[in-house]
Amino acid sequence: MTTTTAPSAPTTEPTGDGPTIAVRHVLARIGRYTFLCVVLGFFALPLLWLATAPFDDTPTITASLPQFTLDNFRALLDNPYALSSLLNSVYLAGGTAALVVVFAALAAYALSRVRVPGRDALLYGLLLLSSIVTGTATMVPLFELAFRLNLIDSRLGVILILSGGLLPAAIFILKDFMDSTPTSYEESARVFGASPLQIMRHIVVPVVRPGLATVGVWAVANVWGNFLVPFLLLRGPDKAPAAVIMYTLYTEGGQADLRLLSTFSLLYSLPVALMFVFVSSRYGFRFHGGIKR
Repeated sequence: MTTTTAPSAPTTEPTGDGPTIAVRHVLARIGRYTFLCVVLGFFALPLLWLATAPFDDTPTITASLPQFTLDNFRALLDNPYALSSLLNSVYLAGGTAALVVVFAALAAYALSRVRVPGRDALLYGLLLLSSIVTGTATMVPLFELAFRLNLIDSRLGVILILSGGLLPAAIFILKDFMDSTPTSYEESARVFGASPLQIMRHIVVPVVRPGLATVGVWAVANVWGNFLVPFLLLRGPDKAPAAVIMYTLYTEGGQADLRLLSTFSLLYSLPVALMFVFVSSRYGFRFHGGIKR
C-alpha cells in the first residue's frame, strides 16, 4: 500500500524591499512637511511681527513677546494726518473701484454680446499694453495731462488715472463672466420690452455678481497699496493716502520709527483684511483664488 503526500507550498523568503519602501515613504512625508513648515514660517514671521510690535514698548526688527503697552497708539493719534490718511485711502480706493466696476462691466458686456471685427485682438492688445506699459513708465505724460486738466492736487485726478490703468485687465476678467451668462434670459427679457440697460441691471448683474466682487476687491487692493501716483499728484498732506503718510514715519536719515511704523502698518492692513473676510463670507472666495458660483 503506497501513500501519496501532497506537495508542500513553496516558501518565500522575506526580502528587505518592503521595509525599505516604507522607510522611503516616511522620509518623503517628513521632508514634505518640513518644507511646508519652513515656507509657512517664512510668511508667518512678518505677520507675527506685525501683530506683536504695535503693542511692544520697545519694538525691534525681530518678533518677540511684547512688553504690553498702548502708548504706541496714543503716539500715533498725535500725528494729525495718520487717521485722515486712512480715510483718504478709503475715498481713493472706493472711488476707483466703483468706476472700474461700472465701466468694465459695461464694456465687457458690449464686447461679449456684439460681434465686432478684431474684438479679441483689441482686447488682448489692451491687456498686453497695460501690462507692459506700467504706470511708472507713463508717469511723465500722465502728469502733463493732469497739469493741463487742472487735476494736480485733486483726488479726482488720482482716481481717474488709477481707473484708466486698471480698466483693461478688469474688462478682460469680466468678459469671461459675461460669456458664461446664458443669452436665453436676455432674449426672454427683450420679448417683454426690456431695454439693454434694464437687461444689464436686472438680469446680467445678478448673475455675474461674483465677477464684479472679484474686480472690486482687486481694484481696492491695487489702489490701497499704490504709492507713486498719489505721491506725485497730491501736494498737501491733508489729501495724502496712508501709503504716502507711511513714508513720513521715517527720519531724515532714512531710519524707521518702529513704534509708529508698526502701529500704523497694523491699522493700514486691517481694512483690506476685513474686506477680504467679508467678501469671502458673502460670495464664497477661497484661498486658492476660485469663486463659488
